[in-house]
Amino acid sequence: MFNFLQGEIILIDKEAGWTSFDVVSYLKPVVQAYTSWQLGRTTKVKLGHAGTLDPLATGLLVIATGKQTKAIPQIQNQPKTYIGTFYLGATTPSFDREFPVDQRFTLEPISQADLQQIANQFLGLQWQTPPAYSAIHYQGKRAYTLARQNLSVNLAPKPIEIYRFLITRVNWPLVDFEIECSKGTYIRAIARDFGLALKAGAYLYSLRRVQIGSFAVSQAKTVTEFAVSLKELMA
Repeated sequence: MFNFLQGEIILIDKEAGWTSFDVVSYLKPVVQAYTSWQLGRTTKVKLGHAGTLDPLATGLLVIATGKQTKAIPQIQNQPKTYIGTFYLGATTPSFDREFPVDQRFTLEPISQADLQQIANQFLGLQWQTPPAYSAIHYQGKRAYTLARQNLSVNLAPKPIEIYRFLITRVNWPLVDFEIECSKGTYIRAIARDFGLALKAGAYLYSLRRVQIGSFAVSQAKTVTEFAVSLKELMA
C-alpha cells in the first residue's frame, strides 16, 4: 500500500516520446484516484519530478509525491549515470535527432583507444554551454521556445563535473558511451563538444539514464505499468 499524501518516491522508466511533464500529468490523476479511494474522500496530491529527461531520451525519472516533494532538490543534486550513442561526422541544430542533419564532415574511422583518449579530456570540473534547445529559462521563456522560432539564444556557461566517461563500443560512425556526471550536465552538449574535439561534428543519437544517486532504472516501472498496478490495488 502507498501513502502518497505522506510522501512516496516513484521510479519510472520513461519511454521515448514522453516529456517529463507528460509523465507527471499522466500519473497525477491516477495517484489522486488511488488516494481518494484509500481515504474515502476526494483528495489532491502534489507530484513533481527530479531531473528532466528530453523527450527522445529514455530511462530513470524519479517522481516524488506529497511531503517527499521537498526532497526533490536533494535528489537532483545526486550524480547521474547515462548510457548512449554518439553519431560522429555530422551535426544537427539541437545536437540530437530532434532535427535533421545540417552539416556533414569527412572523418576517417578512429580507434576506440583514441576516442577514449578524447573522452578522458572531458573528466573533471568544467564550464559547459547548455544547448539552445533546452528547458532553461531565457528572457522569460523556455530557451527551446525561442530557438524553435529561429530567435537568437545565448545561454551562459554553467559549471558541471564529469566523473566517468567511457567509450564502450565503436560501430563507425556510431560510438557507444557511459557517462557519470553532476547535476545540470547536458549530454547533448557533450556530443557537440566531443565533435569539436575531433575537429568535426557529432550529435547525440540515443540516450538512456540508468542511475540517479542510489536509484537505478532496474528498480523502475514504465508509467503504464505503474498506473496499472495502482488500478489493480483498487480493484
